[in-house]
Parts: sequence; C-alpha cells; structure tokens
Amino acid sequence: MENKKAIDALNSLITINNDRIEGYENASEVTEEKDLKTLFAKFIATSQKCKQELIREVETMGGEIADGTKVTGKFFRAWMDVKAAITGKDRKAILNSCDNGDDKAIETYNDVIEDETEHLNTEQKNMIIAHKSLIKSDQDHVKSLRDALVDA
Repeated sequence: MENKKAIDALNSLITINNDRIEGYENASEVTEEKDLKTLFAKFIATSQKCKQELIREVETMGGEIADGTKVTGKFFRAWMDVKAAITGKDRKAILNSCDNGDDKAIETYNDVIEDETEHLNTEQKNMIIAHKSLIKSDQDHVKSLRDALVDA
C-alpha cells in the first residue's frame, strides 16, 4: 500500500492520543479536586478531537484504525497509580505525572513531524502541527498550575 507509512504515522498519533485520554481519565479518578477534574475533562476532549480527526484521515486513506495504547502509556498510567498511592493523591505529584505524560505525547508528535514528513500531505502536516499545539497548550496549563504550587 502506497500510503502505508502515512497511515502508520497517523496511527501512532491515534495511539498516543488513546494513551493521553486514558492517562487523564486515570488522573481524574485519582484526584478529588474539582478544578483538576474539570481541567482533565477538557484535556480528554482535546485528545478525543485530535483522535477523531486522525481516524477520519486514516479512513480516507483506506487504512485500518489503530486501537489500544502504547506500552509507554501503560507505564505512565502505572506510575501515576503508584505515585498517587504513595503521595496520598498529592496535587503536585498528579500534575507532574500529567506533565510527564504530555511530554510523551509531544515527543510522539515531534517524531512524526521530523521522521515522517515526506509521507504526509500538506493538510496532514498542518493537522498534526495543530494537534501538537493544542497538546502543548494543555501541558503549559498543567505546568503553570504545578509551578504555582512551588511558588505558594
């Protein structure tokens, strides 16, 4: 299939968004703070939007949609479970875990942008860059909340 590399690249982004959705669902379950639950719901919606756009693109190309999560996502979720248990659901620890998870998502987007550009058309490249920007904005929000705790 001529589009296989593009489909594989887009599927890697679907998978990392699955990780991110699952990670923020987990974070929402771990915290008891309403503001974080609301924020995490917004971040889940970000990844659901990105995922749906990626799915439409893969379907348009005639590819099979990836499901499930990456191993790195499983490690992120397991680490968050352990960290939350140890820290008594500490706000800073939860925000640090979310920041680490978003680092993995952005790293995956960067890998696709850097390594798979020749396999993607202009619309796909623009979509991926826009998705990365949305996730980076979410991460910046997490960092500002976490850093405010350090300064408090």
